[in-house]
Amino acid sequence: MTPAIELLKELGIPHRIIEYEHDPSATSFGDEAVAATGVGANSVFKTLVVTLDDGSMAVGVVPVSAQLDLKAIAAAAGSKRARMADPAAAARRTGYVAGGISPFGQKYPSPVFIDEWATALDLVYCSGGRRGLEIAVSPEAFTVAISAKFAPIASW
Repeated sequence: MTPAIELLKELGIPHRIIEYEHDPSATSFGDEAVAATGVGANSVFKTLVVTLDDGSMAVGVVPVSAQLDLKAIAAAAGSKRARMADPAAAARRTGYVAGGISPFGQKYPSPVFIDEWATALDLVYCSGGRRGLEIAVSPEAFTVAISAKFAPIASW
């Protein structure tokens, strides 16, 4: 049980757990999750941590098929610039390792922005808090559980 799943259970948020055998040689954790779950790359989302120009951090959640638009997440967070956070700093902040960072149940929560594409989906698949573990939740789960905001932060 990961903090992400514990949080969803604690809040009574419906979710589905999908476990698969993580390949340690995988170079793209998102592509691995897409292949393992059989769900399209537009429905499986990756969780990315950014550092804003004031040194604070924010979290972007975008489809595996897209890239995080750094200017767009900076604007959504009320900042001028954003850069990808150092993986070690992201792990310390979230409590999760790269490739297993969940937007839910982070050690030190940061503002979370999820691409507005998620609102067109019935279910969003994202990391459950470790490599080889995905969770499926409704888009509303992000706002209920972690006060995430939907914004156009993906670049297609």
